[in-house]
Amino acid sequence: MSTKNTGFWGLVILTCWQMAGYIMIIYIAYLQNIPKELIEAAEIDGANSWQRLRHITFPLVAPAFTISMFLTLSTSFKIYDQNLSLTNGGPFNSTQMVAMEIVKTAFNENNMAYAQAKGIIFFVIVAAIAITQVYYNKKREVEM
Repeated sequence: MSTKNTGFWGLVILTCWQMAGYIMIIYIAYLQNIPKELIEAAEIDGANSWQRLRHITFPLVAPAFTISMFLTLSTSFKIYDQNLSLTNGGPFNSTQMVAMEIVKTAFNENNMAYAQAKGIIFFVIVAAIAITQVYYNKKREVEM
């Protein structure tokens, strides 16, 4: 039975499933770029596996965290096609995300100017959140 909660969590699971492979490739690429010499030098210096993970692997993979967080955050805001095909905003518009609401304003209510204004505001909000997230993640990368 479809309820307000199951529709939303269905969209969350679908989006996670869609992004999982893409994000995994990003992490694998960063993990493969860790120089073996650094790991070997840490082993020779007596670092255990936790210390190598904390002081070598995490700092070198930190840009992957920034990239994957940016991609998932911006994608989750802009979700439309999954929302349309899975729930069409229902039940009772409980799963209607912002992008779907903008499209419905434009084409169902035939109010293009209002929908365009909503779209521009939506763009500014998503851009501000994304830029803020990247700024703080980059700052944390340097601190690592």
